[in-house]
Amino acid sequence: MIELKHVAKRFGAQVVLDDVTLTVTEGETMALLGPSGTGKSVLLKHIIGLIRADSGEVIVDGLNVRKLKRRELAKLRATIGYVFQNGALFDSMNVHENIRLGLTDPAQYNDQEFVEARVLECLKIVNLAPDVAKKMPAELSGGMRKRVGIARAIAGKPKYLLYDEPTSGLDPVNADIIDTMVKRLDTDLGVTSIMVTHDVRGAFRTADRIALLTAGKIVAIGTPEEFRDSTVPEVRAFLERDFDNEPI
Repeated sequence: MIELKHVAKRFGAQVVLDDVTLTVTEGETMALLGPSGTGKSVLLKHIIGLIRADSGEVIVDGLNVRKLKRRELAKLRATIGYVFQNGALFDSMNVHENIRLGLTDPAQYNDQEFVEARVLECLKIVNLAPDVAKKMPAELSGGMRKRVGIARAIAGKPKYLLYDEPTSGLDPVNADIIDTMVKRLDTDLGVTSIMVTHDVRGAFRTADRIALLTAGKIVAIGTPEEFRDSTVPEVRAFLERDFDNEPI
């Protein structure tokens, strides 16, 4: 379980997170919606300890992330897969080596036979052909780069998956493919997930619950149905923006 309790963070005079409280239960997929620049990615980085809160508590598996020492934090991070925006692949490494970086167990990382099998397994899970392993990131389409990023995130068989805008920059067809994959992976792998996004339709397709973060605060949390029917002004304003005039 992931819990944020009254978390606050500011950078200089800018308040990014303001008394944020959020609970993501075991096996749940939570979509975190909000306009760009409202602190969604910053919230994810608090969960893995890349950013420390000014106040409040971030608790993962009963551990207070703010208080963990380096070795304890590394052990916790080994249970968390992080899907970076735009894939964040290393351009100097081929797909095989990029996915290998997701292995958090040193013994597995150095076991060539295990690595070969796990890389192919992860490619299969994200619906990519085995020969993609030999390709360089520059040879991949945007959608393929995203899928390789997911393959790397799941290589170490994490308990948690954190997605930072997994469909940003993709056309609708590829965005649908990634959304379907997120939903399938959460079911097949039994992971607990948080998906940061500004894509309302993607959130409605994939999430068990949706939270809206705006102006540094969580202003609403609920199931997709509850979110759609919400009378909270910020929710209504967010849902009623022009999404190509298509129904949500």
